[in-house]
Amino acid sequence: MLRGVARDARRGHGDGPAATAHPTARVPAVSADLAVDAADLVKVFPKGNVRALDGVSLRVPAGECYGLLGPNGAGKTTLVRILSTILTPDSGSASVFGLDVKRQGHQVRLLIGLAGQYATVDENLTGSENLKMIGRLCRLSREHAKWRAGELLELFGLSDAATRPVKTYSGGMRRRLDLAASLVAKPPLLFLDEPTSGLDPQSRQDLFGVIEQLVDDGTTILLTTQYLEEADRLCKELVVVDHGHIIAEGTPEDLKAGLGETVIALTLASESEVPTAERLLADLAEHDAVVEGSSLELTVDHGPAKTAEALRRLDAAGVIVAGIVLREPSLDDVFLSLTGRKTEAEVDEAPVPAGGRRGR
Repeated sequence: MLRGVARDARRGHGDGPAATAHPTARVPAVSADLAVDAADLVKVFPKGNVRALDGVSLRVPAGECYGLLGPNGAGKTTLVRILSTILTPDSGSASVFGLDVKRQGHQVRLLIGLAGQYATVDENLTGSENLKMIGRLCRLSREHAKWRAGELLELFGLSDAATRPVKTYSGGMRRRLDLAASLVAKPPLLFLDEPTSGLDPQSRQDLFGVIEQLVDDGTTILLTTQYLEEADRLCKELVVVDHGHIIAEGTPEDLKAGLGETVIALTLASESEVPTAERLLADLAEHDAVVEGSSLELTVDHGPAKTAEALRRLDAAGVIVAGIVLREPSLDDVFLSLTGRKTEAEVDEAPVPAGGRRGR
């Protein structure tokens, strides 16, 4: 469905009738090594005195997919809105390809595309009319805007619905149209805020391929997501944001390695034995155990030896183990270790699942 967009990503504005585009439709040349350079950003919303960002600094190299992770209310969307010139920070500075987002907002907007968490297309217009309107707002000629709209509708599998009002679209169709809209002007920097929300599994996989191809062709992507496997697959580097602060950054591999080599997942015969097991095994791991119901997880180095020691201690204390699994740490483990909560995909805004808690 979306595979064709990868082919589109390799094309320049010279394809089709682009030569007739309005001269100001051309995107300025990009030469900066950093796509985004933000320093000490602060944003406070007076209502409720919410400090959404509290000294956030971020440097995103040009030409890669950079991940932005965090629980609900962490400040991810606020950061994206500042970088895309929708919001103004209270203090701090930010630039996109060397252009200041406060003083040079118009030039910045020529370089970026944004697909937010929710589809922002006009539901009273048809799919084709939405994309043509965006093309004209991007100062494309009427002919080029029409051609580009038709191309994107075909590539995103929406040609059959091109003349239907968007209010008749399903949620997934609206999401695909919103993503197509962000690609109308082929910007060098794309902000993708929860880009796969509302997509079926096959469309999600297809979109992964699109993102990978865009990056291969030089597009910079700042990706926020609640699905950590997306960040693991797509992002070269990432940051974890919580309560307006960046609390960790690095490659997915580095963040997982920081937890330890192995996750020991134990299921006990009785939930009442969990406190005893926590006490007996506390010194085997550098991080607190993660507990949910009768399950307990420890992230350790030297997994086989530590597992044998854990089983020996539990057996000596008469604690019955109903099941055990060894696996490598995932970004979900990193997220939970850093923030004390599961990802938004697993739990809806609750800091810890019902019946579960952080150890110690």
